[in-house]
Amino acid sequence: MKLVFLDRKTLAPDVKLRRPNLDHHWQDYADTTPEQVIERLQHADVAIVNKVHISADVIARLPSLKLVALAATGSDNIDLNACRNAGIAVCNIRNYSESAVPEHALSLMMALSRNLYAYRQSVEHGRWQQSGQFCYFDYSVRDLKGQTLGLIGYGTIARDLERLAKALGMKVIVAARKGQPAGHGRLPFEQVIETADVISLHCPLNKDTHHVISEREFAMMKPDALLINVGRGGLVDEEALLNALREQRIGGAGFDVVSAEPPPADHPLMQALQYPNFILTPHIAWASHDSMQRLADQLIDNIEAFAHGRKQNRLV
Repeated sequence: MKLVFLDRKTLAPDVKLRRPNLDHHWQDYADTTPEQVIERLQHADVAIVNKVHISADVIARLPSLKLVALAATGSDNIDLNACRNAGIAVCNIRNYSESAVPEHALSLMMALSRNLYAYRQSVEHGRWQQSGQFCYFDYSVRDLKGQTLGLIGYGTIARDLERLAKALGMKVIVAARKGQPAGHGRLPFEQVIETADVISLHCPLNKDTHHVISEREFAMMKPDALLINVGRGGLVDEEALLNALREQRIGGAGFDVVSAEPPPADHPLMQALQYPNFILTPHIAWASHDSMQRLADQLIDNIEAFAHGRKQNRLV
């Protein structure tokens, strides 16, 4: 069995990627351009990918391919219907970052609610000495205890964030899908947007969730609300976010994802970095060493399961 990992660089070099317990040939590449995909997978039985796109056109030109093993949970870079029609299995990684991503979301919430970045920046620029006293109050500081966290999406990661938030004394509410009726413990989407002090996004990116937060939602939010996105960049209209920050219509935002990664220098979220109440991290919420090692181990488990005829973590 020939296995080809097209973008090994998407996992840290210190993560141990054991070889599968089966007769195989292994080939990995640090990264792969779109023009190189077909050549590198020409005789592959298994394509291992994280962010490389596998389109219907690519699939049509790879008659040997039997499995696409995602080194990630999200599958928006794979044409699943084309795989299904070609009889190619697809499997993904699940529940490997259930600690890392909620902790990152909580870290963003804490940093923003206490304006840690703004104060650190002001200290660096000499503001403490200028104040002439033991402290100064240039930026508001809020406790998370007693605040309301609104969750958009309610999978494993959101539930773990809910547990952490409740341990801090926060109230947690969960939104129904946008445009869908409330029920089963969920409140109407608009009610969550209007009443939450912190809104955190944890839904997949698809045609129904694209720009689930846009100009309309920013207009509905509390003027001091915080927006956290550790899900997918396309969930938020980033131009609308930039406008909301510029016009001081929200309290702040913490993002770990962007619609284009890496973002170009003129991207709205790169422009938003001028504001001290905006924090952007480079899609590393998932990337604790422990999480990446779990991902790597599960990736090989998935391949071994496929080789032995077991359906594990199958999307197709």
